[in-house]
Amino acid sequence: MPIETVSPVLDGTPPRLRITGVECHVLLAPDYDASFTSSAQDSLVVVIHTDGGVSGIGECDANPWMAKACIEAPGTHTMGLSIRDMLIGSDPFEIGEIWRRMYLGTAMNGRRGMVIHAMSAVDMALWDLCGKAVGKPVHALLGGATRNRIVPYASLQPAGKSFEEYRDALCKSAEGALKLGFQAMKTEITMNGPYAHGGMRESYDRHTEVLAAVRQAVGDDVTLMVDVQYLWDDAETCLSVIGDWAEFNCYFLETPVWSDNERDMAKLAERAPMPIAFGEWLATRYEFESLMDIGKVQVAQPDVGRVGGLGEAKIVCDMAKARGRKIVPHCWKTGISISATAHLAFVTDHCAFIEYLPRELCHERLRRELAQEELVLASDGTIALPQKPGLGVEVDWDIVRRYTVA
Repeated sequence: MPIETVSPVLDGTPPRLRITGVECHVLLAPDYDASFTSSAQDSLVVVIHTDGGVSGIGECDANPWMAKACIEAPGTHTMGLSIRDMLIGSDPFEIGEIWRRMYLGTAMNGRRGMVIHAMSAVDMALWDLCGKAVGKPVHALLGGATRNRIVPYASLQPAGKSFEEYRDALCKSAEGALKLGFQAMKTEITMNGPYAHGGMRESYDRHTEVLAAVRQAVGDDVTLMVDVQYLWDDAETCLSVIGDWAEFNCYFLETPVWSDNERDMAKLAERAPMPIAFGEWLATRYEFESLMDIGKVQVAQPDVGRVGGLGEAKIVCDMAKARGRKIVPHCWKTGISISATAHLAFVTDHCAFIEYLPRELCHERLRRELAQEELVLASDGTIALPQKPGLGVEVDWDIVRRYTVA
């Protein structure tokens, strides 16, 4: 499998541009709450400049201080180079080759994890830049859209410290999403385990009660997904609970066991009453190959801000198609990443849904204020194909200045 990712598909010769600068902005919302399990309270925004005056914007879903260091840190040897230094002077249209150089040049710094997450922001910014330079939306450069509309799902927002407050908040959020026109939703149900909401320690039976309440709130016609955030240690414990969940008609069950526990994923994929979804934390095609071939998951969830960028996410989508698996991308950042995710989805005909939260459903300030995406939820519960050049997102640079902390 070649190391490079994909480069833009163009009708003719691209404009002659060279990268002249790379800016990294660590953003932190002033009202952030460290007790939240939400990475949307901060962000690393990367801006890549060229000698032709065209710039591109990207972000990643990782600790922004750490990701900034991965990009800006100087290098001292050939397999521990500086990402920023490797970018200067490059042709931005050679995205595949740039990715290969970054991956090889930082190999001893980390072939997975944080370095790849940081590269995701760079890659995203390059695609935005190239689209703007030729006046085309990113989906056109990724090979062309396979559809004109896509169905988004709303991630329901929990609240409270007690079982009743938690259950009622999810049901209220579901009702709000229904009023906005969503046809699909994903509910968190995490009142135990490593990411228990508010430190709760409720029984597994009560998780079933919450799922029943949410299904009743949304009705039978809404597609309902469930995210339990690594709730169980093993497949057998998981199966002892979700064996009763068939009646709720769940589209998928997300992250029921730890991401490295591929053997138990395979057991769940074989025996669970609904498809199993994973991939939000994974970096590179290589981790997804193992996820699908050993873990046997039916729904792969690449995150463009973690997997290595749009090019690497496109490769993962192609791998999933070859294996007959669905794609439902993960995205939990601002309108920058949401827009990038949409462009990926529109060129992926086996992408069933995208994660999308309009301002009306957002708790996090950065998601409400940083960027305005082109995407609009229509009355039929779909989002139309973006038309603006690049990612089609408008960043509020006053918010960038106000919330930059590093």
